[in-house]
Amino acid sequence: MRNFDYARAESAHQAVAAHGTDREVSFLAGGTTLLDLVKLDVMQPQKVVDINRVDLDGIERLDDGRLRIGAMVTNTALARDQRVINDYAVLSQALLAGASTQLRNKATTGGNMMQRVRCPYFRDGVSACNKREPGSGCSAIGGVNRSVHAVLGTSDQCIASHPSDMCVAMIAIGATVQVEGPEGQREIDFADFHLLPGETPAREHALEPGELITHVTLDAPITGSQSAYLKLRDRQSYQFALASSAVIVQMDGDTITQARVALGGVGTKPWRAPEVEAALKGKSASERLFADAAGRAFENATAYSQNAYKIPLGQQAIVRNLADLIDSTAA
Repeated sequence: MRNFDYARAESAHQAVAAHGTDREVSFLAGGTTLLDLVKLDVMQPQKVVDINRVDLDGIERLDDGRLRIGAMVTNTALARDQRVINDYAVLSQALLAGASTQLRNKATTGGNMMQRVRCPYFRDGVSACNKREPGSGCSAIGGVNRSVHAVLGTSDQCIASHPSDMCVAMIAIGATVQVEGPEGQREIDFADFHLLPGETPAREHALEPGELITHVTLDAPITGSQSAYLKLRDRQSYQFALASSAVIVQMDGDTITQARVALGGVGTKPWRAPEVEAALKGKSASERLFADAAGRAFENATAYSQNAYKIPLGQQAIVRNLADLIDSTAA
């Protein structure tokens, strides 16, 4: 049993003050990741700051059409919000494709962004893992790497895939992250929030020590667009993506006037695919076009001993999602 200090905050400012800049302190929201990793002895916080009383559980439409989401909004509440269903269907679908009902009822928007990888070598507490113990090596390279390991954005330090469905939808939509820390408030582009492993896989996000996510603000919806999330996995429920895609398209007849595409399960961070978007824009929709565009997302992919299948599977996640979405729009 490891002892730790506990503090309960009533405001974001109080939470930041209680946390300080000590990297051995953790914020506690829904706890669906933190408590698991504490039980496994992978995370060993010296202090926990409970933010469940902080007033960050609201969703509001801003004057410029964007949607501002509090960090403590649960995944269930966000998925069921009528504004999200109407304007950001891809996000609602992504949230409902993740975890279980019980976990969605507890998991928060900010916590989902901060969830850590599901690589078994990271979670077992004893294998070589540069993310858990920098400089120790990466057991997944050359080990068991079939399901929760990436083919995009990897390095010789880490190949674990990012686990979030919600974040794949958000990076497709476009968003801004608001944070508060010891140095005050600032904003981070959602595309820059999660970091590639590179030479420092232990640093997973752009937060500075002691910073707290307070809100995520989604870009205004694209007028007349349709969106969808497709998740391919070993079983239908309570399973992480082998490959997934978030797609947003705006059509003028048969022509794609604008597209946003992001991938999950195949990247070390939520993976936006601008090369796919550029290949689709201004073209007449067809499966041949979709296949050609999808292939571009994986031109720089690196396969490992057991996960080469993710390259064609990831392409199919894009093709099928586009085809189904545009067919439903035409109907």
